[in-house]
Amino acid sequence: MSAVQTSKMTNYRWIICAMLFFATTVNYMDRQVLSLTWKDFIAPEFHWSDADYGHITSVFSILYAVFCLFAGKFIDWMGTKKGYLWAIFVWSLGACMHAACGWVTMEIEGIDSIAALKAVEAGSMTALSIATVSVWLFLFCRSILALGESGNFPAAIKVTAEYFPKKDRAFATSLFNAGASVGALAAPVSIPPLAELFGWEMAFIIIGVLGFVWMGLWVFIYDKPHKSKHVNAAELTYINQDVETDDDPKNANDEGPAIGFLKCFTFKQTWSFIVGKFMTDGVWWFYLFWAPAYFSDQFGYKSSSGMGQLLIFVLYLIVTVVSIFGGYLPKLFVEKRGMNPYAGRMLAMLIFAFFPLFALFAQPLAMWQESPIDPAWWPALIIGLAGAGHQAWSANIFSTVGDMFPKSTIATITGIGAMAGGLGSMLINWTSGELFTYAEGQGAAFTFLGYEAKPAAYMIVFCFCAVAYLIGWLIMKTLVPKYKPIVVE
Repeated sequence: MSAVQTSKMTNYRWIICAMLFFATTVNYMDRQVLSLTWKDFIAPEFHWSDADYGHITSVFSILYAVFCLFAGKFIDWMGTKKGYLWAIFVWSLGACMHAACGWVTMEIEGIDSIAALKAVEAGSMTALSIATVSVWLFLFCRSILALGESGNFPAAIKVTAEYFPKKDRAFATSLFNAGASVGALAAPVSIPPLAELFGWEMAFIIIGVLGFVWMGLWVFIYDKPHKSKHVNAAELTYINQDVETDDDPKNANDEGPAIGFLKCFTFKQTWSFIVGKFMTDGVWWFYLFWAPAYFSDQFGYKSSSGMGQLLIFVLYLIVTVVSIFGGYLPKLFVEKRGMNPYAGRMLAMLIFAFFPLFALFAQPLAMWQESPIDPAWWPALIIGLAGAGHQAWSANIFSTVGDMFPKSTIATITGIGAMAGGLGSMLINWTSGELFTYAEGQGAAFTFLGYEAKPAAYMIVFCFCAVAYLIGWLIMKTLVPKYKPIVVE
C-alpha cells in the first residue's frame, strides 16, 4: 500500500465547513436585525407603513440580485480567501451603518429628540417627510449590506467544491447553509432584547461587529487544500476522488477552463439553476422578512415579547433540525442506490418540494377558533416545516452547480443564480408590502377564499409560497432531464 492509503486521513475540511457555517449565520443575523426591529422599534419613530418596509426589503432584494450577478465573477477572479474577506468586510460595515440612520434623520428634519420624532402627528406632512428621509437612508445602508452579502454564497459554494467530493457537497452545503436557520434562530432571542436594553441602533452595531471577528479567523484558517499544512495526502486524495489524476493528489488542482460570463447563459444548466432560484428564494426571504410582522399583526405578539420571540425561535428550530437531513438524503441515494449525484439531488429536491405545501394550512389553522392550543402556534409550526423544505432544497440546488460546471466557474454560476433569487425576492416582498397595506385599507371589502382584510392578503402569498417549488422543479427537470456536465473545448 502507498503512504497515502495507509496514513490516517485528516478532517480539516470540516473546520472549513464550520467557518462557512459561522459566516452564513452572521450573514443572516445581519439581515434579520431590521425585520425584528422595524415593526416595534423603528416604525414608531419614523412613521413607516407596511408599504415602506416592503419597499426597503424589495429594493434590498433587487440590489442583492444585481450585485450577485457580478459577485460570483469577482470571487472567481479574486479567489476565495481574499474575495470572502472583502465580502464580509463590506456587509459588516453596511450592517453597522444602519445605526446612524436615526441621528441623520433628526439632523435633516431639525428634530432634537426621539420623543419629538415619535410625537409628530401621524399622517402629517412632517411625518411623511420623516418617513421618506429615513427610508432613503435605510435603503443606502441596505445597499451596502446587499453588496457585501452577495459574495457569501458564491464564495461558500466555491470553497465547498474545493474541499469536498461531489457526493459530500450537498451534505456539507446543508451544514453550512444551516447557518441561515441558526442565524434566524438566534436572532429573535438576541436582537429584540438588545434593542430593548440598548436601543435598536446598538442591535445593528453589536451583530455587525461579529463579521469583523470572522475576518480575523479566516485569515489564519483558510488556504486551498493542496496548499494547506492542515490537509494531509490522504484527505487530499479523498477530496479529489472525482478527478482523474496520477498518484500525487496535489496534481488534481486544475480548476478547469474558465467560461466567459456571457457564454454561461448559453447553457441549459445555467437556466435550470436560474429558474430554480428565481421561483424559490423569494419564498424563504418572505418568511424571513415578514414572519415577525405576521405574528404581530395577526396575533398581537410583538417581536420584543416573550411569546413573539418563542414563536420565531421554534419556527427556525424546526427549520434547522429538519433541513440538515436534506443534504444527507442525496448522499444516501448515491451510496445506497448507486445513483449519480445529480439524479440523487433532483430526487431529493422533488421530495422537499412537497414540504412547502404545508403553507396552504397556515392561515386556516391560524383562524381556527376552537384550536386546543394558541392559534399562533399552527403557522409557526407550519412555516417551520415549509422553511425546512426550502433549506433542504437550497442545499441541493446549490450543489447541482458543482455537479455540472468546472470549479473555475462555480462562483460565477452561483452568483447568477443568486441574482435570479434576489429578483424573485424583490417581486414577492414589494408585492406583499403593497398588498398588505391595500388590504388593511380596504378592510372587510378585501376578500380571498373566505378571509378578509390582511388575513386574506397573507393567504394569497401563502398560496404562492406553497406551489413555487413544484413549479420550479418541473421546469428544471424539463431543461436538464439527466446529468450532463459542461465540457469546454
